[in-house]
Amino acid sequence: MGFGFGQRRGGQLPVEVTPFVGRAAELAQVRGAIAGARLVTLVGPGGVGKSRTALRGAAELAAGFADGVALVELSALRDPELIPVTLAAVLELPEQVGMEPLDAVVAHLQGRRMLVVLDTCEHLVDACAMLADVLLREVAGVQVLATSRQPLDVPGEHCVPIAPLEPDDALELFVQRAAAVVPGFAVHDGNREQLTALARRLDGIPLALELAAVRLRAVSLEQLVERLGQRFEVLTGGRRTALTRHQTLRTAIGWSHELCTPRERLLWARLSVFAGSFELRAAEHVCAGGELSRGEVLECLIGLVDKSVVQRLGVDGSRYRLLDTIREYGAEWLVESGGADAVRARHFAYYQELGQRYWDEFLTPAQPVLHRALRTESADVRCALEYAYSSAELAPRGLWLASLLGPYWRALGALSEGRYWIEKGLALVDEDGEADEAGEASEAGEASEEQAWGRFMIALFSVWTGDLPSALEQFHRALRAARDAGEDRVELFCEAYLGGLGALCGEPDGLTGLEDARRRILARGDGLGTAVIHYEGALVLGVLGDTEAALEWCRTGLAYLEGTGERQMYASTLTVQGLLLWLSGEREEALGLLGRALEAAAEIDEILVAAMCCLMLAWSASAEDRPVRAAWLLGYAENARRLGGGDPVGMLPSLFDEQEAVRAGLRRALGDADYERWHAVGARLSGAQVLAAVREGADVPGDRVPAARGAGVDALTRREREVAALVAQGLSNREIAEQLVISKRTADAHVEHILAKLGVGSRTEVAAIAAGGERVERSGG
Repeated sequence: MGFGFGQRRGGQLPVEVTPFVGRAAELAQVRGAIAGARLVTLVGPGGVGKSRTALRGAAELAAGFADGVALVELSALRDPELIPVTLAAVLELPEQVGMEPLDAVVAHLQGRRMLVVLDTCEHLVDACAMLADVLLREVAGVQVLATSRQPLDVPGEHCVPIAPLEPDDALELFVQRAAAVVPGFAVHDGNREQLTALARRLDGIPLALELAAVRLRAVSLEQLVERLGQRFEVLTGGRRTALTRHQTLRTAIGWSHELCTPRERLLWARLSVFAGSFELRAAEHVCAGGELSRGEVLECLIGLVDKSVVQRLGVDGSRYRLLDTIREYGAEWLVESGGADAVRARHFAYYQELGQRYWDEFLTPAQPVLHRALRTESADVRCALEYAYSSAELAPRGLWLASLLGPYWRALGALSEGRYWIEKGLALVDEDGEADEAGEASEAGEASEEQAWGRFMIALFSVWTGDLPSALEQFHRALRAARDAGEDRVELFCEAYLGGLGALCGEPDGLTGLEDARRRILARGDGLGTAVIHYEGALVLGVLGDTEAALEWCRTGLAYLEGTGERQMYASTLTVQGLLLWLSGEREEALGLLGRALEAAAEIDEILVAAMCCLMLAWSASAEDRPVRAAWLLGYAENARRLGGGDPVGMLPSLFDEQEAVRAGLRRALGDADYERWHAVGARLSGAQVLAAVREGADVPGDRVPAARGAGVDALTRREREVAALVAQGLSNREIAEQLVISKRTADAHVEHILAKLGVGSRTEVAAIAAGGERVERSGG
């Protein structure tokens, strides 16, 4: 759903950062199950390696799915209502008027051949089961691979149990991880018996083995085996009684816990409130207090990283996370300590402050930085909202947080999620204020400032999704709430929008109301209002045919925004101005504005603006007799923003005539098959790829030509075909390097060249082309 700069688009599978060990039998079971069942669930206890096995299995299966693999990571999600929204975001679906996210997902997947991976379902098992059931019943070409600690219990489900590693594989995993801790560590005749006993004692559970391997930093192998044996003897009373695998894992985690200092244990417990990854500043703000001072947080965090309790993430290692099982253990300790409420309150306060900074600094150069911060912290923003909505006292603050993120939800292309959080907050606050059946504040209690802003944002979302009838209704409700609450800023904004919408509906006083609101906004020096009304109002004037007045409003808005560093309203205004100029025949000037708009939109991942820019750039390419460029630009634009009759942009005179003429001309120039192929290429591009191609003026994205079926690999050299074959088999770059006896850097370069020549963005697409019958050289033959 987002423009996607710097993000893993389309649910692409992550690169494996550590060697994959064992699981040949389980992977064979997965392949066999997928061949005969449309829902396959990998079931097993926490820490046993379900996710890793599923990802490897999905990579091996990708070649059989023409439309690829979509990975939906659910571990950080807590609200079951957001599962369809999350899948829609993975598929990058644009918001559609009158269509729920699940319906949009089903419509999008019709006719496609795709594997959807639902990873970590156990805490949302009912909602995941419902989603899987809908997909199986309504989308024939989609199959689902899930991981869970329990079956989904959906008709037709095939469960593949993921057991602990076989003894030899468990030994190999431990030795690999130990070698990362103690350089040169290896298995030999002198330690094989001890290693085998240790792997057996830990039941072959991967997470338990990895936690134990870290201990070699501090103790010898002999001491490790001895101390671990003592712990298990305590648990079994010295009897030769086998522990359950759950007990084994908890014992391994518990041992790591006991080896921590008291302050490290306290930090571990407090870090469990983070749903996703976090940075040091967040950990210091949320976790410091009482026995743990702010200055001690970093030292304790380093200790937890050294003990593999906390993982460092990112190229610069500036972010951290807890694995799910380790987070759960810490959460239990946090509850037992009696300090959970205080820590969660600080967690909410931290993310509320982040949202408030985003709002307060919206018209400054900090806007792009804060937008990226919110995107990175999205899992914990959700967690903070859930916490606020669990308390009647905090619900208004949660509603305010959800409302002030309105522009963020739009840029992200996640208006459905934004609407969900705001409406949930409104329902709670209205209920507390004794709202009537119509959802309005009753005479028993006045509307609050938070309610007024919440209703205004809901109305604004309806404008942005092109649902004008709903927008009219919602603006009237927001206006009443604003007047009731004495929130004159929202009142003025609502009057401006109602004037503009009234004008679009033919009301004679509509433009008068819009102009009056504009003057009052300028008089009070409202920066946000000034930025918004000039581009939104210009669009209204353009629809009504007063292009000159519309362009003047754009110039006024841009004059205010120039030099502020703000990007979202600036890009929006440039886009409206460029669109108006294009439709009035001033095409050269329009193109210059669109290039600037796209650059600004890229800084905040603003998908709606990017889509409109690419739409007009497609028109330009068509006029310049560059049909391939026009087709993929059109594919990106139409996938990112579907212009319906309710979208004010779609109401501009001659816009749809222009669009249809361009589309028909491209079909004549390319033929239906090539037009559809290039259009599909554009629909799969990331925002970064589009921006790079636009900057270069390229006819194809990155000078890449997507291969037609049957001839896609002809552009590859013999060595590249060998590498492509190994990529299709699911091998990592390091494994390819070892098999072909070349350096990893050379393998990296070959893979990059293959992606570029085939015009694809992922390894799974290489595999799909190979599976389609193209000639690929097999290594050694």
